Amino acid sequence: MEALSLLPINTLSNNHISLTASSNYVSLYSSLQLNPSLTARTLTLRKSVVRVQAESEDYELKQMRDMAAARKRWEALVRDGKVKVLTPREAGYAVQLSGKPLLDVRPSNERNKAWVRASTWIPIFDVDNKLDFGTVPRKVTNFVMGGWWSGMPTLSYDSQFLTKVAEKFPKDSELIVACQKGLRSLAACELLYNAGYKNLFWVQGGFEAAEEEDLIVEGPSPLKFAGIGGVSEFLGWTDQQRAAAAKEGWGYRLVFSARLIGVFLAADVLYIGAQQIGRYLQDIRTH
Repeated sequence: MEALSLLPINTLSNNHISLTASSNYVSLYSSLQLNPSLTARTLTLRKSVVRVQAESEDYELKQMRDMAAARKRWEALVRDGKVKVLTPREAGYAVQLSGKPLLDVRPSNERNKAWVRASTWIPIFDVDNKLDFGTVPRKVTNFVMGGWWSGMPTLSYDSQFLTKVAEKFPKDSELIVACQKGLRSLAACELLYNAGYKNLFWVQGGFEAAEEEDLIVEGPSPLKFAGIGGVSEFLGWTDQQRAAAAKEGWGYRLVFSARLIGVFLAADVLYIGAQQIGRYLQDIRTH
């Protein structure tokens, strides 16, 4: 299940590795031409690059197959009526008027920004805060491959998810399951159904598809904005912020325009500063 949540990052990662491998081939070939004594070492490095690329491609293909198979299973659950579909507005009615429980399966970074009042939070994937040998490379890859832009942290599957749900809800409960965009909540529905929960309702499109009046929301951010972050959020370059700008007008856009100008100015200052430091170091070496 963890692999499903990280598919977009790994897809980018594969492209990056392919480009990196290609540039490595060029530099390795140049080294061979310029310094024949490095031939044996270079060939060894080249084989390592090829092996890493092949392993990455195999892993990516496996993830694509797993995702395709999962989507077919989820579509069958909905098509066969084993999981009922609700719009965010219908979910809001069910929670407010009928008192049906809403299970929020989003990770903590999204839940802490905004949540539905009286909802129960049990994440199926949560932020991986470990710093062990296996986690650090994943965090670095996630950041380099787009985490800096989207603000999406490295997530890991909670193996205690079903146990935690069972502690809160008996298996005959009518559960409304939701996440930010609808994908992880559908994965959660599959797990819950296979565990014996037969009265499941899935919020199609997730909280991101909800309007302000659909649900009673608490938290520091609008519910639609809970899934955004990173540089894209800071600059206002997400779809959610563009939609808000269209409603709010120029005043909303000016804030992000000022931020963008600030980024360019800061980059110029850093560039000029680096040049000055370079000249200073050059003068020291010269004298």
